Amino acid sequence: MSAVTINGISKTFDGKVAVKEVNLDLRDGEVLGIVGPSGSGKTTLLRLVSLLIHPDSGIITIQGVNAEGSQEHRRRLRTQTAMVFQYSALFDTNIFNNVALGLKIRGFGKREIETRVRDMLGLVKLSELEKRRANTLSGGEAQRVALARALVVQPKVLLLDEATANLDPKNVEIIEGLVRRANVESRTSVIIATHNLNQARRLATRIAFLLDGELVEVGDTAEIYANPKDERTAAFIAGRMVW
Repeated sequence: MSAVTINGISKTFDGKVAVKEVNLDLRDGEVLGIVGPSGSGKTTLLRLVSLLIHPDSGIITIQGVNAEGSQEHRRRLRTQTAMVFQYSALFDTNIFNNVALGLKIRGFGKREIETRVRDMLGLVKLSELEKRRANTLSGGEAQRVALARALVVQPKVLLLDEATANLDPKNVEIIEGLVRRANVESRTSVIIATHNLNQARRLATRIAFLLDGELVEVGDTAEIYANPKDERTAAFIAGRMVW
């Protein structure tokens, strides 16, 4: 069973097509890289998978369950996923409370919340800052908190939208290491949307190339980089302008 299946998904905003008839699957336990230039539809596709927005047409299934249905159905299904955005989007409270929020919403007890949150803060190397308010953190620290908040709920599917785009190499290394760990140890299925081809190559099992909202090509990472089948994919991989 695929972790996520995307069948014929389309989405338009104010008459502009953001995603057009995309068919794609996230295999159970894999890391899928979605690459493409800015404005290619990567963020919209992730927001559709995370059930933050509805498609105009097409079907998304998560863990074999059709995402369409009542608001309550979508809310329950959304608990199978967690998303980290390009900007950390933390709440105006301390680090501990930010990381604990998803566990509280899911009804975990106080003791388990404390254990999970402190374990996760240790993994992101922020244990000593748990009482610091989010608005006092550096950009790298804030993004590590955002990742901790996503991983602490042990999602089946982790979605990363340019999550390291504005970070220094040290923070990128920490975040990539945690993504690998979640994928290998917890079998978390991961979608990484990025224009960083080196990062996609390091982390992804397969690569999907989006351009102008359309899925141009998808394949194993090594094959996409060494022998892309579409000339637009080849141009993007080579760093040339793609129209």
